[in-house]
Amino acid sequence: MKLSHFNFNLPPELLAEHPAEHRDESRLMVLNREKQTIEHKLFKDVIDYFDEGDVMILNNTKVFPARLFGNKEKTGARIEVFLLRELNQDQRLWDVLVDPARKIRIGNKLYFGEDETLVAEVIDNTTSRGRTLRFLYDGSYNDFRRKLTELGETPLPKYIKRDVEPEDEDRYQTIFAKNEGAVAAPTAGLHFSKHLLKRLEIKGVEMAEVTLHVGLGTFNPVEVEDLSKHKMDSEEIVIDERAAAIVNKGIENKKRVCAVGTTSMRTIESSVSSNGRLNPYDGWTNKFIFPPYEFSIANSMITNFHTPKSTLLMMISAFAGHEFVKHAYEVAVKEKYRFYSYGDAMLII
Repeated sequence: MKLSHFNFNLPPELLAEHPAEHRDESRLMVLNREKQTIEHKLFKDVIDYFDEGDVMILNNTKVFPARLFGNKEKTGARIEVFLLRELNQDQRLWDVLVDPARKIRIGNKLYFGEDETLVAEVIDNTTSRGRTLRFLYDGSYNDFRRKLTELGETPLPKYIKRDVEPEDEDRYQTIFAKNEGAVAAPTAGLHFSKHLLKRLEIKGVEMAEVTLHVGLGTFNPVEVEDLSKHKMDSEEIVIDERAAAIVNKGIENKKRVCAVGTTSMRTIESSVSSNGRLNPYDGWTNKFIFPPYEFSIANSMITNFHTPKSTLLMMISAFAGHEFVKHAYEVAVKEKYRFYSYGDAMLII
């Protein structure tokens, strides 16, 4: 399939600027692949589609406050620095994005905080907006990380034009977030409340936690018409033995195995045995899933509504069928479902 097959008209007012008042009361569109039917529910109704022994696969990555604002030496120009990946803990080297990039060259120093106690030096260019920074800080590593957290803010997606609000620190994080390392939230998981998770647990639904540290590469635009030529950035993933055992038991018992989010789906599809079971794994993935694709582990999934021409929409189309998803998105626009990170959800069974 081609990039143009995944274009559609998305009215800008449907991009969700704020989360729903309550996590589990966002809207839920349910797609039944076998019956080719669409239902309209609330997210808390997802429990009606799962029974004892079914499995949900959750991404337990935790978003860190990756957006910093500093000032360039001499000129004092305000520079946004988006932390992407820690390269070397001892040397305090980070891959970052800077904006405006045209003002930032190798050798420049940036000062952060009102007291300017945190300083970074630009030591390399990586991409047009990418730089490698060495942070200059006299304290311990733990003190350094605390300083980053203190100065950083929640990295809301760029489409959200408003300022970060106090509620974002909590709401742009899943309630099961544990392992810090993501620069964007695994947004399908944002709909789960503590109450809903407890109800699922009482019903006997098993939870398998995996980790994929979401990077900005997930959201990079596809710039080639031939999808086979698009390259995904690598992201770090962890599947432990316990998670693999829970998932494999669900497969063997012919239960519903649900990937919560495209990140969970990419994680499990990156470590599949020859007999269609999930293998423990600790490493990296750059897997790009687009139609046609045969999925090995999950037989259902929960996801948000995605933007035109995105790799996320391509994965959903591979899982549910391109024409069915195209129709569902037409219905979503007509019914004014909310799109993207703080938007509504879809269950595909």
